[in-house]
Amino acid sequence: MDSQATLQQWQEDEAAVRPGLMAPGVATREQLCERSGLEFLNAILHGELPVAPIGALLNFVPVKVDHGLMIFQGTPAPEHYNPIGMVHGGYAATLLDSCVGCAVQTMLPAGKGYSTLELKVNYIKALTDKTGPIRAEGRVISVGNQVAVAEGRITDVHGKLYAHATTTCLVFAI
Repeated sequence: MDSQATLQQWQEDEAAVRPGLMAPGVATREQLCERSGLEFLNAILHGELPVAPIGALLNFVPVKVDHGLMIFQGTPAPEHYNPIGMVHGGYAATLLDSCVGCAVQTMLPAGKGYSTLELKVNYIKALTDKTGPIRAEGRVISVGNQVAVAEGRITDVHGKLYAHATTTCLVFAI
């Protein structure tokens, strides 16, 4: 698929998801405990549970969730800039932490949760408001009883890599 077709597809994906999302908020402990991680994230994607407030703050949304996979999409803008005229590294780190953590969550049974123990981010290319839409794609490497590992990548519609990350997460009973 060429970059123009990819851009159109990404815009259509986001336009299809945004109207169905609930307002930002935090799910109750009961809502979290009664679902597997995949069911929980699908409930967010389908507007049955609130989206995370951080996504609203940084203007990114979930666009795909599957076993071992989580994809968020956002568009860097001037409000994400640092004082030297490019998107703050925290924007990319937040998207990466979100996609890799949620990828881990997709593999967890009901009653299990996770927390990031470590996030290692490598910045490859600066994001600006000219970059256009980006996707943060997280994929699970391994999930055990207590520790999970995942990796993530931020790319644009041209397939350019802007940052990549690995995470180690603690898995625990909720």
